[in-house]
Amino acid sequence: MKTQVDSGGIVTLTKEGENLIKDSPLFNEGLRPTTMEEHSWTSYNFASLWIGMSICLPAYSLAAGLIALGMNWWQAIITIILGNCIVLIPILLNSHAGTKFGIPYPVYARLWFGSKGAHIPAVARGLVGAGWFGINCWFGGTAIDTLLMSMSSWGNVTGHTWIAFIGFWALNVWIAYRGPETIRKMEFWAAPTLIVMSLALLVWALTKAGGWGPMLSAPSKFNTAGEFLVVFFPSLTGAIAFWATMALNIPDFCRYAKSQRAQIIGQSTSLPTTMGGFSFIGVAVASATVVIYGEALWDPAAVLAKFSPFAIFLGTIGIILATLTTNVAANVVAPARAIENLAPRRMTFGAGAIITGVVALVMQPWYILDNFGNYIFLWLGTYAALLGPIDGIAIADYWMVRKRRIHLTELYHPNGIYSYKGGYNWHAIWALAIGIAVPFISRLIPGLGFIWDNAWTVGLFVSLIFYTWFMKNSSSVMNEKEYNKITAHVDTQAS
Repeated sequence: MKTQVDSGGIVTLTKEGENLIKDSPLFNEGLRPTTMEEHSWTSYNFASLWIGMSICLPAYSLAAGLIALGMNWWQAIITIILGNCIVLIPILLNSHAGTKFGIPYPVYARLWFGSKGAHIPAVARGLVGAGWFGINCWFGGTAIDTLLMSMSSWGNVTGHTWIAFIGFWALNVWIAYRGPETIRKMEFWAAPTLIVMSLALLVWALTKAGGWGPMLSAPSKFNTAGEFLVVFFPSLTGAIAFWATMALNIPDFCRYAKSQRAQIIGQSTSLPTTMGGFSFIGVAVASATVVIYGEALWDPAAVLAKFSPFAIFLGTIGIILATLTTNVAANVVAPARAIENLAPRRMTFGAGAIITGVVALVMQPWYILDNFGNYIFLWLGTYAALLGPIDGIAIADYWMVRKRRIHLTELYHPNGIYSYKGGYNWHAIWALAIGIAVPFISRLIPGLGFIWDNAWTVGLFVSLIFYTWFMKNSSSVMNEKEYNKITAHVDTQAS
């Protein structure tokens, strides 16, 4: 019986396939495969998604952090662009699965970890997403607090910073609660607005500072290549880790892609360019403040606070928009889906969004942002070591083990071929454990610190290699004949 149909590279369920899974305890409306009609996202939708997510206060602060660690402007920008080009590779590799089979990340994870084991990578990604959610709320809330103080006597209000933070946190939770379609609509209009506002800030800095020369003349603090590399590699890992989260749950968005071409073009043209461009704006504007005000202002809210009241008002709207577009898209969808996947018949996306907001508060984002060391080395570096191995397992499973062949209905059967033994694929668990252990152990051994500095990359390749080896004789892998037996092929070219 044909349970799925491949039309121009997009696989959807047949009526028979839909009937097989609709009563499954692993099924609900948010976790089901998308229909052909739902594959509607164009290249512009994906470009606007990444533009909206990349123009954010944490990206601005990432560039600032690299300058604070001793890099000059071009060393910081190259590090960030290189990191984003590297992380774009697993993003596109995992995007293919989401686009072709229309499944969200927690369901995709069932393929490699099992029907129950999928909670391991889903919750891991969800916790990091919740952490980022809190970080963005703290960035946005404190920025709003700074701008309100510059316009009024807001600073005299007891607990004004915490009031601004909690208020902004509540706004983020409310918008996220409304669901992914609201996110798509918001990104569509936010992207061009944020580009215009960012360029306006750059033009102001260029004009006030008297040209590029005074803005970008600060030298690197490193005297030798060795001194630079000590900082470069962990910083590169931090730049990679910045979007390593999305490299995992990008199927949550690409399941709506109109075609593989649409998602590839949209993502490839927007992620490295926007992150590099906005980071450059951050470095240039902060450098300009040295010339204009005699000190480097790395907080964009502190820069805006020196403007006229009307400009401050517009800047506040820009900061709110920049933070919202990043937070609700990049940091809520994954944890909300992970929570939904814990109990598909009882949990909804909206409930997952609310729980994500609460967990974000428990993770105390104000501590993570206490200094640049916590931000780049503790936060970004540590979770890179945890997520890199999961990326490696995902890539190995889809591209090397299964050769892009998935039995969709089996992903929703508690005792199907992707349930393995008791719902857990121990091959994936062992590959994950090894991929995490190698960088962490190397951190403790003198002379092997280089491995920890590149924890995401090392963990990815270690887990990829071990998982491929462990799975070489797995009974869950279909050959081409078995795949064609359950898949109808329609000779229609995807647009």
